[in-house]
Amino acid sequence: MLQTDLKHIMSDQQYKETLESNENVMVCCGRNGPMCLPVYDVMESLESKYEHVAFRVLPFDHPVSNNIRRLPEVRGFMGLPMTIYYRNGKVVAATSSIQSKAQVVSILNQEFKQAA
Repeated sequence: MLQTDLKHIMSDQQYKETLESNENVMVCCGRNGPMCLPVYDVMESLESKYEHVAFRVLPFDHPVSNNIRRLPEVRGFMGLPMTIYYRNGKVVAATSSIQSKAQVVSILNQEFKQAA
């Protein structure tokens, strides 16, 4: 398990259900390492502010990570974590390596606008 209080995706079925039952999803695929833990912390700090987004993590070294690794959007990624943003089950953004809170907020605001 990853060192975070965020909900974990630990099966292909959970991955599929998460995308099918949530309009906006941010999935961070990583390890318990120095590039990943800060991104989990950012996600935890934003979870209550972005209630219209499902924040999830999945371990890079678990078979469920194949759902992320096989995406064409991550083909050239060399670093962890791999963070994927989905709207209605489709990838709308993908990043690799450590991300600051400002970078994550920018993507969330651009891709997952809340209805006024």
